[in-house]
Amino acid sequence: MPGEAREYRFSDAHLHYVDFFQESDGMKSLVKAMDKANIDHVMISGIPVAKKWHEDEPKRPRYYAGDDAGAYWYSATDVQVAAAVKQLPAEQRKRFHPFLSGFNPNDKNSDAHIRRMLELDPGLWQGIGEVFTRHDDLTALIDGDTPRANNEAMTRIYHLAAEYDLPVLLHSNITSKRERNPLYLQEVEEPLRNHPHVRFIWAHAGSSMEIHRHQTKMEFLLPTLDRLLGAYPNLYIDLSWSVLKPYLLDTDGKPVRRWLKLVERYPDRFMLGSDVVGRFDGLGEYLTAYDVFLDALPEAVARKVARDNFLAVLPARHRSDRTQ
Repeated sequence: MPGEAREYRFSDAHLHYVDFFQESDGMKSLVKAMDKANIDHVMISGIPVAKKWHEDEPKRPRYYAGDDAGAYWYSATDVQVAAAVKQLPAEQRKRFHPFLSGFNPNDKNSDAHIRRMLELDPGLWQGIGEVFTRHDDLTALIDGDTPRANNEAMTRIYHLAAEYDLPVLLHSNITSKRERNPLYLQEVEEPLRNHPHVRFIWAHAGSSMEIHRHQTKMEFLLPTLDRLLGAYPNLYIDLSWSVLKPYLLDTDGKPVRRWLKLVERYPDRFMLGSDVVGRFDGLGEYLTAYDVFLDALPEAVARKVARDNFLAVLPARHRSDRTQ
């Protein structure tokens, strides 16, 4: 019954093995954190850009927003992820679902690069992403044009994703920091419409903490998601951290009924993610923060959101382990 306390097992649908300096606590630390927090499976990816420590900065920044130094596309991030996963025993490897992310989404050569990576490690990669397109101030720090989810380079990648049956985790802000309307929605909706055979996971449901700092809450977000989910069966929503508040939970920390109803209408289309970047000590806390929302859902729906929905979007050849 809704409201009863439950213990959940999780899949983390959005986890970065490294940070913006391509550093990590390591696989041993990650496995320990997963075991402690009842996390059975994780999507594991790198970070597709590296933050520069600029010659003029006396102190190394701790995050991409730490100073004005730029960031650059960094393909070796996937090499680190592959090496980390390959060091695991076979039984442990079943818990890890690597996604390719180290490519420039503005470069029409990127689909060829992704194909080479897939051919170098047949069967290793289970998705593409997190793809950084519109991404707050990070976009401005990366050299070159603003990446768009509907540009020609990404269109080529979607065709490749369909060919290999790979889901795509896409970061594309629904709006800017100051426009109180879905300014960039078409950049996501166009691929949804034009690539019905690609399973799209929309990171943070198009939201971000930086948008919230300026707008507090986007009132148009829920009705927009409701319409998109009804129109595009290939759309899935990643509810990682910036969606928890102020959307799923109100200012008193209680579940918002309209969001509960939305998840109940589309019980197979939502998943949870921590969005941690290379540091895993607090991993479990990011996911158990959703317990109060999950407890307000019907139990069968809650368990899908907590664990099973992510596993269901993986390539068909990797779904046999989803009950383990």
